[in-house]
Amino acid sequence: MLALLLPALVLSRAGAWAPEACTRPCPAACSCGLGERGCLVHCDRAGLLRVPPEFPCQAASIDLDRNGLRFLGERAFGTLPSLRRLSLRHNNLCAWRTTATCATCTRAPSRPWAACAASTWPPAASFSVPERLLAGLPALRELAAFANLFRRVPGALRGLANLTHARLERGRIEAVAASSLLGLGRLRALSLQANRVGTVHAGAFRDCGALEHLLLNDNRLAELPAGAFRGLGRLRTLNLGGNALGRVARAWFADLAELELLYLDRNGIAFVEEGAFQNLSGLLALHLNGNRLTALAWAAFEPGFFLGRLFLFRNPWRCDCRLQWLRGWMESSGHVAEVPCASPGSVAGLDLSRVAFGRAPDGLCVDPEELNLSAASPGPSPEPAATTVSRFSSLLSELLAPRAPVEEAANTTAGPANASLALPSGAVGGSGHSTPFLLGSSLLLSAAQHMLCVLQTG
Repeated sequence: MLALLLPALVLSRAGAWAPEACTRPCPAACSCGLGERGCLVHCDRAGLLRVPPEFPCQAASIDLDRNGLRFLGERAFGTLPSLRRLSLRHNNLCAWRTTATCATCTRAPSRPWAACAASTWPPAASFSVPERLLAGLPALRELAAFANLFRRVPGALRGLANLTHARLERGRIEAVAASSLLGLGRLRALSLQANRVGTVHAGAFRDCGALEHLLLNDNRLAELPAGAFRGLGRLRTLNLGGNALGRVARAWFADLAELELLYLDRNGIAFVEEGAFQNLSGLLALHLNGNRLTALAWAAFEPGFFLGRLFLFRNPWRCDCRLQWLRGWMESSGHVAEVPCASPGSVAGLDLSRVAFGRAPDGLCVDPEELNLSAASPGPSPEPAATTVSRFSSLLSELLAPRAPVEEAANTTAGPANASLALPSGAVGGSGHSTPFLLGSSLLLSAAQHMLCVLQTG
């Protein structure tokens, strides 16, 4: 009976002291309370310039977002054995290297920033995160520290055996070193997007065997080493979009057999090596849009079989026989859409799905440009349309041409009127009405010639 009552007594006792243990040492500028995950400490938007000197011992979550924190001491958080989540977002954190000193400090060395004058801080270039900043947080699972000023992955992350999520995006991190992520065997999600990462060292993720989601998009990566993602056999999402990659190498994704989503969009990729995606048989979506690709060979996927969706828009595709396999796959699978052709000129502006490929007598594919040339049959070139000047000149010639006598006209064959202005045969010594006719003809001729000159010069 005592054995049955003891657990209930312990639980009731815990319920009695837990609220008090959470609220009694709560920092003055913060609010503390119990939640589903334990004691929650909210210090966000509190105008803090330094980390409070103490927190509730049973704190499970601490939120310090959007304050004025810039520097952290070696043991700024002390020892908090129950802390599972720490959020330091939007603080412009630089941290403070432990070798720095400040003459006017009056507090204990564990928190040397407490009473330092602003003018005594070391230059910003000497700042880094203290190596043992998080050493007293053995239960830490989630760390959110994005929108800060870190220039490298904080060394304080190393050895956090229980850390599962780390968000370090929108900072100034320039590289992921081979030793940056050591000892993070349970890390499942890492976000380094929107930093300044230009280098990822080979083996940088070798201790992150449980990693499932890796975001490196919107950085400055122009190249990757062959072993950049070695050891990430459980990775499901890899985002490399928005970098400066110019090609896709075969060795990059060799170990990523479980990968489901691969983002390579918004780079400058112009070439994909054969077999680059050969091990990605479980891929659900491949984003290659927004690059400089003109061709994509089926050999990039061989010997595997890709059944996911392909996103290929915003590339200058050359829709010739090298893309015939892709057109057939678009029709059969329906997993590809929007492949606009940039060349050859005969199909520019068309979608690849509307391009027709022919067959030569030997069975080989014929490019659309060649098809159009062979289908065009040569014919007489159309005569240019008569201009206003030529039409007026022809009409004037007909009006001024001498009329032959009726009997002569009856004996001649029909033909074009003579355009020369020959005088009638009875003009000299003829009948009396020929003189007015000649005078009128001369006036009409002068007026016509003037009008022709005006039209030609206009």
